[in-house]
Amino acid sequence: MTDSDGENSEASAWLDFAFACNYLSEETHIKLTNDCVEIGKLINYRINNPEKFGVKLE
Repeated sequence: MTDSDGENSEASAWLDFAFACNYLSEETHIKLTNDCVEIGKLINYRINNPEKFGVKLE
């Protein structure tokens, strides 16, 4: 899950780069950046609550 969190952060950085190079409109950049934030919240919830996803803690 930590790899997924890192990949999501990298995707966000690339979105910023693409916007700075005018490859994305501001509207698209905002939407996709907001999607990355929501995905990050889901990943972090899963990292912080592994027992809810079938991981047995000892």
